[in-house]
Amino acid sequence: MQTIVESFIRAANAFDVEGALSLFTPDAVIDDVSVGDAFVGRDGVRDYLERFFVGYHTQSKLLSLERVDDFNATVRLDFTGDFGQEIGVLKIVVNADGLIQRIDADLE
Repeated sequence: MQTIVESFIRAANAFDVEGALSLFTPDAVIDDVSVGDAFVGRDGVRDYLERFFVGYHTQSKLLSLERVDDFNATVRLDFTGDFGQEIGVLKIVVNADGLIQRIDADLE
């Protein structure tokens, strides 16, 4: 879980949308309460990354990772960008292949 989270942060911080997308299943979902929308499938995840990471020049720093089991973790991130600074919580679900199936995101 640590590896996939670190890979996601590294790709997102580099604004490497294709690299970040490669970490997700084709039917992945990012449900972000803070923006009031869910982003479904690779096209949805791409839209999310382009709008909220690339578009706002977001940089993420890992604060903590709590592994729930082999497939679930809760991650706290420090986000900075054009919007200022926020602490976010991501509940991440991966599949048996180690790809991200779902992220439930919110701000503290």
